[in-house]
Amino acid sequence: MSVSHLAAEPESVSFTDLSRNPKGVAARAAALGHLRVTHRDAPDMVLTTAVRAEHAEENLTTASRLFLALMKQDDGAKSLLLALPEVFPWVRHLDAEEVRAFTVELLGALSDAAELGAGEVVHRTIVSWRATARVNADPDQLRESRRPLDGDDLGPVEVPA
Repeated sequence: MSVSHLAAEPESVSFTDLSRNPKGVAARAAALGHLRVTHRDAPDMVLTTAVRAEHAEENLTTASRLFLALMKQDDGAKSLLLALPEVFPWVRHLDAEEVRAFTVELLGALSDAAELGAGEVVHRTIVSWRATARVNADPDQLRESRRPLDGDDLGPVEVPA
């Protein structure tokens, strides 16, 4: 069984290693807390214990609820808004209204991830707002994004009920 160690990433084994030595790989994952399983033809997976996964979910729920409670207090909301540039340096390219909107959307996404298991919404929120900041940071892109669409009628937009 080959195991590689990268400082910033969890140790990993191949899917073949897992299929050839499941007990050894499971023991390694339990000892480390988590182990990346790489797969040539599919996305990588992470092998962990149920208890560790439950603790991670509990931590996310606690943090999400704490941040939502802070947003309901003026001082807490102000502190979160002031801390945001340390976590996401690119927010300096968002105006004050956009920073507030990002904060509210991010906290809602964190709540959805914690309460509904919808973790992809957090990633999508961050990626979307980072793209907005990227456009705002480039005067040419910003100008292009604000220009009219030259009268192109793209047809009606259907909104699902």
